[in-house]
Amino acid sequence: MQVVLATPSVLPGVKMTHFQFTQGHPMQRRQVSTFLFSMTASSLAFLHDTALAQSAGPLSNLQVSQGLSAALEQGARSAITLLGRPDGFLGNERVRIPLPGYLQDAAKLLRTFGQGARLDELVNAMNHAAEAAVPLAQDTLVGAVKSMSFQDARTLLGGSDTSVTRFFADKTRGSLAQKFLPVVTKATSQVNLAEKYNQIASKAASMGLLKDDQVSIEHYVTDKTLDGLYFMIGEEEKKIRQDPVGTGSALLQKVFGSLK
Repeated sequence: MQVVLATPSVLPGVKMTHFQFTQGHPMQRRQVSTFLFSMTASSLAFLHDTALAQSAGPLSNLQVSQGLSAALEQGARSAITLLGRPDGFLGNERVRIPLPGYLQDAAKLLRTFGQGARLDELVNAMNHAAEAAVPLAQDTLVGAVKSMSFQDARTLLGGSDTSVTRFFADKTRGSLAQKFLPVVTKATSQVNLAEKYNQIASKAASMGLLKDDQVSIEHYVTDKTLDGLYFMIGEEEKKIRQDPVGTGSALLQKVFGSLK
């Protein structure tokens, strides 16, 4: 018995062919059934995405919301992957965390007194603490999508190159700071200079010489970690807006392509 699958291919590059099997061989029939099921399952997401991209008419509120949610998730995952690894902060000049301003101004003098190695150790510890904290952000960032209304989505879509990033930074910065601080504190506590810095900073702050976020090295690092994270998410948002086709997502192509 010969069965010919004459249905046209629904996926580019996938050619339908002939499957021959004999009625008396159930193993061959199961193999064909397994192939068809596998091909269908792997095609569903592609077909759904393509249908969204090719559908006629203006963008629906749901499509805009889904597109911005997808952009945020892609940006967040990319940023976390880049930053949450060894030297993710330390090796990236755009987000590397420097010594706090007050300590940076005194660094030259401190180095003349043999404190250079400890200063370098502190910089390394600050950046490695940031790298350890960043992966904790993913669930919070993705969960923040639920707070976005259809009107928010419409407004953000027509906003600046980083409007989505800024919206979610406002929604998540406080909660992420609480998540990051214990990780940062554990990492910086291993460096003796951190304790010394906090002592000096507290005295300087009482005299009005330091800002509040410079009083504690842990809070300073946490704040800079968040700055770096949102910066990298923003960079990803810019890329999506500038080249939605390059994302490989039909939904993002349709939503952000509508701005061209």
